[in-house]
Amino acid sequence: HKSHKQTFQNSAHSRAFAADTESGCQSCHGGGGAHKEVAGQENYTGPLKIESFKKGSGTAEDKNRFCLACHQKDARRSHWMGSAHQSRDLDCTSCHQIHTAQDKVRDKRTQPEVCSTCHQDKRLEINKPSHHPIPEGKMACSDCHNPHGSAGPKLMKRDSVIETCYTCHMEKRGPFVHNHQPVTEDCTICHNPHGTVAENLLKMRPPFLCHQCHSPHGPASLALTGQVATPLAIAKNQINYTQGRGCVNCHNQIHGTNNPANTQANPQFLLR
Repeated sequence: HKSHKQTFQNSAHSRAFAADTESGCQSCHGGGGAHKEVAGQENYTGPLKIESFKKGSGTAEDKNRFCLACHQKDARRSHWMGSAHQSRDLDCTSCHQIHTAQDKVRDKRTQPEVCSTCHQDKRLEINKPSHHPIPEGKMACSDCHNPHGSAGPKLMKRDSVIETCYTCHMEKRGPFVHNHQPVTEDCTICHNPHGTVAENLLKMRPPFLCHQCHSPHGPASLALTGQVATPLAIAKNQINYTQGRGCVNCHNQIHGTNNPANTQANPQFLLR
């Protein structure tokens, strides 16, 4: 196994085994006596009688049992059992390279390449015009997700999507005198965190996005937004989507504001 030895000697496992003289190849691959016996037989084509981590050999549970014997002590893997990846029969070597000096999934610059092997739809999204700096190597999937399992949805590192977003976007948290309800519920109501064509990771550009929840101002909107009256403006609520100035010209504190909005008991204008 000279080729394996050359790549293995600079790996994390090699360094760990050097510090623990009781560990070695047999810690992962099992006893080598039977393997040595059959490997020395001429023209032998049967099983190699060793624990193999190659794709298609053994079950995910059997392979992971060896890895978890050491790595389950880490709190980051405390939710592995029952997680999305575990329940889909992924084994550790589906993502990790155990014999190499560099494990691609542990490097921010190459981790998305590994994740997108399965999550191809997300690879498409992170390359859209508006995206987190994942293609630039400044962020990685594991900044938001714990691939080994979590108590939150979609393997989020925090207990909810919104708490995960607040890890970086603390200024959006508030509290504000007037809160925009989606900000306290789920950021993905308005944003697609992996990437969009619209700016600021918005699912669609305003005013189309705003009108998914909010009714336009009706006839007064032409005066309020400076929209030009055209035959198209006779449509529902007299809104001309193509020539308006946009909701955020007035409602620019979308995430929340401490400024008074109007005299109503429950103001929701989110004005400057």
